[in-house]
Amino acid sequence: MRACQPVPRPPLPRPTVRRQESGADSGRSVAVSRREFENAAGATVAVLGLSQAKDLAGLLARGGSRERAQSELRTPGAEAVLGRLYEAMDEESVPLTEAAAYVRGYVAALLHNRDSVRVRTVWSGPSTPGVPVRATAQVLVEVIGGAREELLAMTYAARPYPALTRALTAAVERGVTVHIVVETLTGAGGLLHGQEPAEAFASVPGVRLWHWAARDPARHAHSRQHAKVAIADRRTLFLGSANLTESAARRNMEAGVLVSGGEAPKRAAEHIVELQRMGVLRPL
Repeated sequence: MRACQPVPRPPLPRPTVRRQESGADSGRSVAVSRREFENAAGATVAVLGLSQAKDLAGLLARGGSRERAQSELRTPGAEAVLGRLYEAMDEESVPLTEAAAYVRGYVAALLHNRDSVRVRTVWSGPSTPGVPVRATAQVLVEVIGGAREELLAMTYAARPYPALTRALTAAVERGVTVHIVVETLTGAGGLLHGQEPAEAFASVPGVRLWHWAARDPARHAHSRQHAKVAIADRRTLFLGSANLTESAARRNMEAGVLVSGGEAPKRAAEHIVELQRMGVLRPL
């Protein structure tokens, strides 16, 4: 199997701030490079996410202090990046109004990247010269790691798998709402054995587990909850053949599609949420 490479994320473009020259060069504008501040602004927006980054831009435009920003924007990790942002503003003499413009530029770039659709295939198992192979496990971990607000997942079988357990635990700790739909031994009708699939997530506090409870015997006799998906923030969708088990994620031949941006992730998430609302999917 070829070495796995991380899912590439398009870099945020750095806004260019222009200032007016005085004296003989009055009226001529030149680009001002503020690398440390630019890096700090980009890191801050990445941690805050779109909604709170917009709030930060408004706060900066109104002259908000570091203390106020750290008090109002409480996303995990926000205090540290906001502190570095304000330090960089002081070090490189960036006015609050210009800082607000930078943040708005990064927000616009995130929105553009979010709306751009990228579709990639994901294969695990034997490789061929023309198709790069990436471990399904790594892609799942990256999708989970990219979630900032919401993670929705569905699986048929599930077994404890340390890499996924660590990724899910980290997601919960940074404030991500995690919902996982699993099959049950009863629902599988004897095709699954051993512990309940839900037990695979027992060590992850805060994960909300669901199952397909409302099965019409007349229409859904011998039916299974066989979907395998992971959706991060309704912007990234991984749809594939792999269950949330170590054998599926690391050893089997599996195939999937990773969709970033566009309507597909949003529609898939909305479908799961609606099934929850209707009571088709119920908490375990």
